[in-house]
Amino acid sequence: MELFEMKQGIAQSRAKMEQLGSLFDLASKQEKIKENNQLMEAPNFWNDQKKAQKLIRETNNMKSLVDTHTAISNELADLAEGVDELSSSFDPDMNDLIQEEYQDVMKKFSDFEIQVLLSGPYDDHNVILEIHPGAGGTEAMDWAGMLYRMYTRYAEKKGYKLTLLDYEEGEEAGVKSVTLKIEGHMAYGYLKGEAGVHRLVRISPFDANARRHTSFASVDIMPEFEDDLEIEIDPNDLEVITMRSSGAGGQHINKTDSAVRMTHKPTGITVFCQTQRSQLQNREACLNMLKSKLLQLRIKENAERAAAVRGEVKANEWGSQIRSYVFAPYTMVKDLRTGYETGNIQSVMDGDLDGFIDSYLRSQITSD
Repeated sequence: MELFEMKQGIAQSRAKMEQLGSLFDLASKQEKIKENNQLMEAPNFWNDQKKAQKLIRETNNMKSLVDTHTAISNELADLAEGVDELSSSFDPDMNDLIQEEYQDVMKKFSDFEIQVLLSGPYDDHNVILEIHPGAGGTEAMDWAGMLYRMYTRYAEKKGYKLTLLDYEEGEEAGVKSVTLKIEGHMAYGYLKGEAGVHRLVRISPFDANARRHTSFASVDIMPEFEDDLEIEIDPNDLEVITMRSSGAGGQHINKTDSAVRMTHKPTGITVFCQTQRSQLQNREACLNMLKSKLLQLRIKENAERAAAVRGEVKANEWGSQIRSYVFAPYTMVKDLRTGYETGNIQSVMDGDLDGFIDSYLRSQITSD
């Protein structure tokens, strides 16, 4: 690489580091870390262990951002000095060393961009993922089942823990609906961009004339909350119905009225859980899902208000089509928001979503 190119790359990266510092509010994070450290030194800090652990996790996440920002900024400054020195007095050995350092720092910088985009208030939460087929009967239900398998494989590759909260089989194939809890490092941060409508084009295995069909399925992604969510739910606003569980789950699942359907009357939001061992556990799972759905509604409303203030016209509204999966007459998966695409559709269906997730996250830096 030419010295001029390195100079340009370093200058652009240093300018972007300033932008990234503003994006995650570097100054306020530094101040908040000091405040939290004082709280952690208090003698009664561990009286509430759950609250203490949450504060430690929050502080560590902020400290990681601040420390990495400082380290990379310093490395870029040192690298700029090295390139200037090399420009005035060229030395082959020093050139090799600078080239190697440049590649190393640029890799760190690229990784840091993603780290900043995973520093949102809910990005470190677990995920509630729901899949629902669109219109189209068996074809759409089969597509929903394929997406269920895809996200299951993705979670397994990431080492995430999966818990099935609700599963309703389709009459002939696939699923009528499925709800999963996905637990793991930055699960919501990585998966938040998967929310929306996914479109499939293929030769239908259910069509005797082997015609090409288009199917749709929606994916909802919500951060999971337990008792750390600032949303209060009035018990009088809830309608709770218990019933016998149905579907896969062994002999016990059909013997007791353990399934729970919960409706939040002011919003009309309904959640259902039947896979836990007891009615109490299903009720608790429903309440957590309901909190997550209410928060999802709040996030959407806040985003719409912010867009209105900025005068933005969003091409992709909440829940709109985000990705196309084409099996015939050619093979391609394309994200309609970022333009990222691949012809290896089987790899994608086996859970290889990193390219799509990475490109979506980086597009958020560009848009900011």
